Amino acid sequence: MGRMNIQEFFLKQKEAHGVRTRQVTALLREEHMSWRPVPGALSIGEMLRHMWVSEQGVRRAALQGDFAYYEKRIPHGLAAVVGTPRSLGEELGEIERVSAQTMAEVGQFPLERWEEKRVHEGLVIRRKVAVMLFGINDHEVHHRAQLMTYLRMLGTPAPEPFVRK
Repeated sequence: MGRMNIQEFFLKQKEAHGVRTRQVTALLREEHMSWRPVPGALSIGEMLRHMWVSEQGVRRAALQGDFAYYEKRIPHGLAAVVGTPRSLGEELGEIERVSAQTMAEVGQFPLERWEEKRVHEGLVIRRKVAVMLFGINDHEVHHRAQLMTYLRMLGTPAPEPFVRK
């Protein structure tokens, strides 16, 4: 196998994260959607919704320079952009739809533009496209780990991604 460029690496990583996220979210049940470990924490439904809404907003900022997500999220908080979760099936469907859109759009984004900076002076944001895109992957891993913890708290052991010897 030859060397991968940054775009290929991102896409391969995104695909692998999606496989693992589907393994974890397959353990969720509709009755879990409103559960939260403590008052004020995201419920499972809110977390699922946050995952795709955030990915969509960050992707638009990175690829199109559209900061609408951040312009609402930063001054008004997470609730301003997340909205009300729908059913488990609908939220998982949105995660799949947005992920496929990210894969397609990133796959078409010119490699020579990955070093461009996206700047929003009013929000004091100055990030390279590549950094923003890899942040999408980090964000998915972070919330997948939270979902695994929530599932364990609910008595549903989430299997480890590797076999222990």
